[in-house]
Amino acid sequence: MWMKRLIWRVFGLVCVGLAIAGVVLPLVPTTPFLLLAAFAFARSSPRLHAWLLAHKRFGPLIRNWQAHGSIDRKSKLLAVAAMLMALVLSIAMGVSVMVIAIQIIVLSCAAFFILTRPDGP
Repeated sequence: MWMKRLIWRVFGLVCVGLAIAGVVLPLVPTTPFLLLAAFAFARSSPRLHAWLLAHKRFGPLIRNWQAHGSIDRKSKLLAVAAMLMALVLSIAMGVSVMVIAIQIIVLSCAAFFILTRPDGP
């Protein structure tokens, strides 16, 4: 049992690390990794789970998702804007048409998912 908790804890910590990278890197998402971290910490470490839920910036996003399956309007707009900026940056850098086409497909699917979630309480 302790090995299972250790694996969940390590997975949660890796997800937090990826979420931190997502704050700085334009193509790495932040929120999905934080949600995965909360999921992992709920199964491994009540202390880390409570820390994540109590976090000033990310706690409300995670609590809204867990309670209502919702994403607040501001976060939706920021997410879609970041996706558009990443696409524009790729075009400006002269990335190949195939890569841009793949980005358009993937980012469109992600934007569709985000925009179809409820706005929350």
